[in-house]
Amino acid sequence: MNRKTLVLPVVMGMLAPVLAGCGGSDAAEGAAPIVVGTTDQFSAVPEAPAPFDPAQSYDAASWNILRNTFQTLMRLPRSGGDPVPEAATRCGFSDRRNEQYRCTLRSGLKFANGHALTSEDVKFSVDRILNIKYENGPIGLLSNIDEVETPSAREVVFHLKSPDATFPHKLATPAASIMDSEVYDEGALRKGYDVDGSGPYRLKTRIGDGRVLSAVFTRNPHYKGGLKIKNNKIEMRFLSDSGAMESALKKGEIDMMTRTMSPDQVRRFDLSTDEEIELVEMPGQEIRYLAFNTDDKVVGRKAVRQAMAQLIDRQALVRDVYARTAKPLYSIVPTSVGSHVNSFYNKYGEPDANAARAILRRAGISTPVKLTLSYTTDHYGSATAKEFKTLQSQLNRGGLFDVSIQGVPWTKFRAGQAKRSYGVYGMGWFPDFPDADNFTDPFFGKDNFLHSPYRNSTIQSRLIPRTRQEAERTAAADNFKKIQDIVAEDVPVLPLWQGQQYVAARGDVTGLEWALNSASVLQLWELDRSVPG
Repeated sequence: MNRKTLVLPVVMGMLAPVLAGCGGSDAAEGAAPIVVGTTDQFSAVPEAPAPFDPAQSYDAASWNILRNTFQTLMRLPRSGGDPVPEAATRCGFSDRRNEQYRCTLRSGLKFANGHALTSEDVKFSVDRILNIKYENGPIGLLSNIDEVETPSAREVVFHLKSPDATFPHKLATPAASIMDSEVYDEGALRKGYDVDGSGPYRLKTRIGDGRVLSAVFTRNPHYKGGLKIKNNKIEMRFLSDSGAMESALKKGEIDMMTRTMSPDQVRRFDLSTDEEIELVEMPGQEIRYLAFNTDDKVVGRKAVRQAMAQLIDRQALVRDVYARTAKPLYSIVPTSVGSHVNSFYNKYGEPDANAARAILRRAGISTPVKLTLSYTTDHYGSATAKEFKTLQSQLNRGGLFDVSIQGVPWTKFRAGQAKRSYGVYGMGWFPDFPDADNFTDPFFGKDNFLHSPYRNSTIQSRLIPRTRQEAERTAAADNFKKIQDIVAEDVPVLPLWQGQQYVAARGDVTGLEWALNSASVLQLWELDRSVPG
């Protein structure tokens, strides 16, 4: 087994690879497509009818599709740091308050279908997401936009409701995907799996049993942007579980496997002597946490949430469930992002049943506290069920809690979570961009994606706006610390762990060290095959 562990420096809060990609074929004509395996699943259901529509899509799995087929005005550079122009030639704030942002498009842009791409398509795309207001979509990333102007076919001006130094990062996310105004309906989701973008690839899907079985990405001949595409074709296959994915890799049916690899697989690949398969480990910013419906009759009481924070043993969780392929997390902001503070550890310290008992006693809460932990069975990997059994055991030990657990398929789980059907439930977060703002506003801002009833006026009205006024992000650290400390006190969410990223691939695949960005989104254009000999 060849293993690469990438040690990455922090650049503006983002982890940036220091190894260079080393492709050899440079997208040679006639080369066999690189086949990427994943356990992600896509189906068009009434609760989520448009998996690949930017107005609906807001998870790492669907963003893997959008990132490779749509363009955005800005993108994150290969080596991390501040966003750089993509569909634009230049962008920047045109005022001192960070409230007006102006971009100039590249000349001659076209969608993959040959239609011209102009500033009107940019305006259409933003207005469309804001008008559709899909409840589980990425609208929160764009909700600070007050108006979009198009002075010319190549100029776009965004007027913001309030200052936001992170706005360039938001324009680099698939939430700001540029859609073809001749194809997409301005007032309705595009149901099904068709995509019309101007990104590096065109998309063709194969459907069976009511879901996407595979997706073929073919180089878009009309693409104009800053990416260097190293292959002509990529195929993604959506396999039933991590075991099927590993079997396909060993048989040579796929060339690379990615999310979601189980901890046992990572350990097995790491110890293997098979020289034909390479394991690459990269730092990540994925986090897992428990979220609470603070209006619930049980966990709506702050003392119950605080007692849970006092009992849960993160060290044991990552050791026993994730074989140390994850790290304990004591804040909603991961350790690899600037302005992180270990607020939960500072407040609760090591797990302590006596301290938890005292919290409940002071609040007049009788024990055992009965509650249900809910989790999704098919979205975050095969270890999730074991994780929640471990949490159940930790909370029930000592008699303070009487916890049951329930698993729900993702499509039903996400819809139920949005309707506040669960008192406490497990969620994951893959950042939209590498800034502490993306671990605070989406959770505690006005349009939070959890649809949480939790409101803290200090966070929402004072601290978040202050952090966004700071173009120099280190100057926002004190206000971010205050937010994290308030969250540790109120416990509207309970952070559990922060993950690493892994891919395994056959030895002739190159570019693996660049295959995932810090948000765990696939960058298919980086993959290539080495030249024999």
